[in-house]
Amino acid sequence: MAGAKDGGDDLEKWAADVIFGRAKGFWPFMLRRVLSVFSLLYRGGVKGRLRLYRKGWKETHHLGTMVISIGNLTVGGTGKTPVVERFARELTERGRKVAILSRGYKSADLEVPQRWEHPETAVVTTSPPKIVSDGQEMLLKAKYAGDEPFMLAKNLPGVAVVVDRDRVRAGRFAVKELGVDTLLLDDGMQYLDLKHSLDVVLVDQGSPFGTGRILPRGTLREPPGHLCRADYVFITKCDGTSNEGLRKKIQKRNKAAEILECTHGPKHLQGVFHKEVLPLEALNGKFIAGISGIAVPESFDKLLRDLGANVEFHTTFADHHNFTKKDIDRFMSRCVNRSIEMIVTTEKDAVRFPFPSEPDIPIYFLRIEVKILNGEEVWERCIERICTRVAKGPEDWNEERLLKNQAAL
Repeated sequence: MAGAKDGGDDLEKWAADVIFGRAKGFWPFMLRRVLSVFSLLYRGGVKGRLRLYRKGWKETHHLGTMVISIGNLTVGGTGKTPVVERFARELTERGRKVAILSRGYKSADLEVPQRWEHPETAVVTTSPPKIVSDGQEMLLKAKYAGDEPFMLAKNLPGVAVVVDRDRVRAGRFAVKELGVDTLLLDDGMQYLDLKHSLDVVLVDQGSPFGTGRILPRGTLREPPGHLCRADYVFITKCDGTSNEGLRKKIQKRNKAAEILECTHGPKHLQGVFHKEVLPLEALNGKFIAGISGIAVPESFDKLLRDLGANVEFHTTFADHHNFTKKDIDRFMSRCVNRSIEMIVTTEKDAVRFPFPSEPDIPIYFLRIEVKILNGEEVWERCIERICTRVAKGPEDWNEERLLKNQAAL
């Protein structure tokens, strides 16, 4: 099974290299031509699906509470998880009772279903959605939760995290059993079964519309024109340079959305298997090795170099790769042979690391946090809007959504 799994990850990584243009040669070129044809079909399917919801031919569900969708137009790489974390923390501090709903991408099925007993009524639910955290304690390991839900639950005491492919079911459970009044729909832009009270869409400054092509040829899930559905647009991973050109492109597609600019800045280094926290200056001049399984490993590599590290090599895996002990031991041996002083990974990858057989070199992850560079007043209005408004009724949602979708459809 491990061999098949490794083969699947290798194929996924190669496919990503083809899509991003990193794979060269005749066959990758021909595959890109074939994928371009399928992209036309995919685009038609996306538009048709949106039309079904718009016309009311496909049912959407309203749970009687605020649902904040945080998503993007592209596949991975926009820095969504730290933004979700900031929303959850801020809303919780202001008195909202928050649950994060996640699909739990690449999480393992539970061997034994969880059992949930309501704390007040003592009514038992024998097969609930996966409850990563009930807001009081962690209830699942990363293997079953998924890396991002586990990381969010670990970093957000007081916030519930619920995982299910059917996020309507997850939302109902969170409202009824956990008593939440605000649902954060993680990666929710394309999830239309659940009505959105607000749509927050993230756009990466360095790659705002991915490769510029629709899946499966490119990394766009939807055409850029579908930005018209956003209430707020966050330009992420800003480096301090002007975003005037990008702002004009966004405003051309959505004149009403408010825009803010933020950066995903490193805060400190933290031990993967111990509690030690080091300042970022600890990387300066160090000979390190990077290891990651993320959508855009180049950004992580650049970040390490910008912090002054001498990156001897950076081993990459497919996004959300489930690291095995063999993976880590092999990597550790290579690091020892190259006299590496420190191993650095991402926080998302760290939750999936098995303990190495011989931990000869310390392993740290970079703690990343969102900092708003331009638009603090927009952020304040957004949070205030959520905290003061009651959830929309179905009629309000349908009327607004119809207006927003006119340009896209």
